[in-house]
Amino acid sequence: MSKAWSNRFDKSLDPFIEQFNSSINFDKNLIIEDLDCSIAHARMLGINQIISVKESEIIINGLNEIKNEYLKGEFLPCFPSEDIHYCIEEKLINLIGDLGKKLHTGRSRNDQVGTDLRLWLRKKIDEIIDLIIDLQKALLSLADKNLYTLIPGYTHLQRAQPLSFAHHLLAYIEMLQRDIDRLHDVRDRVNISPLGAAALAGTKIKIDRFVTAKELGFKDIYKNSLDAVSDRDFAVEFVAASSLIMTHLSRLSEEIILWVTDEFSFATLTDKCATGSSLMPQKKNPDVPELIRGKTGRVFGHLQALLTIIKGLPLAYNKDFQEDKEPIFDTVKTVADCLKAMNILIKDGLIIEKENLLRSVEEDFSNSTDLADYLVSKNVPFREAYQTVGSIVKLCLSRKKLLKDLSLAEFQNFNEKFEEDIFEKITPRNVVDSRNSIGGTGFEQVSLQLTSWKSKLLN
Repeated sequence: MSKAWSNRFDKSLDPFIEQFNSSINFDKNLIIEDLDCSIAHARMLGINQIISVKESEIIINGLNEIKNEYLKGEFLPCFPSEDIHYCIEEKLINLIGDLGKKLHTGRSRNDQVGTDLRLWLRKKIDEIIDLIIDLQKALLSLADKNLYTLIPGYTHLQRAQPLSFAHHLLAYIEMLQRDIDRLHDVRDRVNISPLGAAALAGTKIKIDRFVTAKELGFKDIYKNSLDAVSDRDFAVEFVAASSLIMTHLSRLSEEIILWVTDEFSFATLTDKCATGSSLMPQKKNPDVPELIRGKTGRVFGHLQALLTIIKGLPLAYNKDFQEDKEPIFDTVKTVADCLKAMNILIKDGLIIEKENLLRSVEEDFSNSTDLADYLVSKNVPFREAYQTVGSIVKLCLSRKKLLKDLSLAEFQNFNEKFEEDIFEKITPRNVVDSRNSIGGTGFEQVSLQLTSWKSKLLN
């Protein structure tokens, strides 16, 4: 079959340019969406008597036959078809004859591809949200087992204050919830139909855009035909939201990579999520979090690519838009794969070394703030208490002692308001348990958050 535009031209494309121009090798990912889009359009043409109802039914039956052949592996779109849209139209004409040429009435490939991409991305957003929820559940399960497990909290990667390990994990559940909220927000803008905007100016054919929008599950239609075919904001927003998902996964990956080092020894990798070295037999490498950390830059790159594609484009459709699909397709695959891998890692890839974690919070000065708070409870101004504790820590460092190693008399040399109960107050468990401000790491607060998240995720 000749090209859709071939009668305008005297000569055929250069063979290399024909391949260079083709998008079939990647936009064939949109085949189901393109068929659904075409079925909705054909039905609307019949409803509005632009073609007869009988013609509409024959076209729809042909499109459904193409879908069935594709699902059974009997129809494999490929070059030399220029793109998936014309490939399907060509197949349809071969199946039902010249009637298939009526399908394209009242639309353009410009609004068609925009519709296909939104249908595909809408579905993928729903799938990614489900994967994020699965990861939240895995983190929640691990947190629920570790309410009373202690872990050092860090600022500037320096020991700061001890935390409930559950509290630490719940922070990532909160991040992931923001990711879900952003995806829902993006989905709202994806869920608007450009179909019927035609090439750029609408059409004189008496179509009904609301019929196709309703059949395809869109909540609304674009009000401006120029905007409809040239808008790729939704694509940028999706990849931007995906970049934040990857950022959160990368932060968690970085922590896990640190935790499983000999220097930290907070966790151990299971054989399910680690590989060895080809040279050093003792090695157990954290490949999963390292790959996730590395793939984050890949998604960031796709965001930059999309922004660069659209930044200088005049209205309306330009061939540059052919380049929007591969970044979106790869972003979806990368994010989905990383979410699945992290879920497996959290559920089956880590053994939390609780004893090592406990030792780690007992051998530092992360209870120093509690020493100051103790004096504040004795009516000592905080800044004065802070300086006093600074002097105590300085003494401990000079004597190679920890706060727990000092005698009461040594404490009282700095302030007579110290009493025997100070030793109980600065134990790591009590330090954590005392932080019961809303959102804090105190066991009561963390238990409330665990209950809240169970209600959200498990009911």
